[in-house]
Amino acid sequence: MTAYVLLLLAVLSRFLPLAGGQFHLGWMNFTAVGAVLLFFGARRSWREMLAPLAVLAATDFFMTTVVYHYSFHMAWYVPTWGWYIAAMALGKILLEAKTSAVRVGSASLLGPTSFFLISNYAVWVAGGMYDKTLSGLGVCYVAGLPFYRNDVIATMLISAAIFGVEAWVRSSQQKPMPVLVRK
Repeated sequence: MTAYVLLLLAVLSRFLPLAGGQFHLGWMNFTAVGAVLLFFGARRSWREMLAPLAVLAATDFFMTTVVYHYSFHMAWYVPTWGWYIAAMALGKILLEAKTSAVRVGSASLLGPTSFFLISNYAVWVAGGMYDKTLSGLGVCYVAGLPFYRNDVIATMLISAAIFGVEAWVRSSQQKPMPVLVRK
């Protein structure tokens, strides 16, 4: 149940830049998506990973067509959806068997970094905003740095909170409760 509540948080966090009816560029990519995908990978079966993939894909479609009023082009989203699967696989590989601060930190850095590399490359290849030259690719990556920064910070903080609370709950359940004796 926790994973599905976190999935709802991930979806809602994608609307953070739109809070108060105003667009806040500074909050772009500061979402719970990466952390929640890592958690799903670490704590759910492969079959259960279809739910976040479907929900996030539907959110992509909704935000593109309804919120931003762009036309939806499947070629722009296939790399992103592939990354959703890869992020869950990263959670399964790094965090399922053993969850430690180092592993959570590594996954929290690898996830956003891979998304930054894949998504900006896809924007450069499929979009028309940047020249189809090595220089254009470089400009595309530089333009994505603020989004990358927000993604790394959000994924690290939220992953630390999710996995940290889980570890705290697990350790508190293993300790015997003190017995209070009245005299």
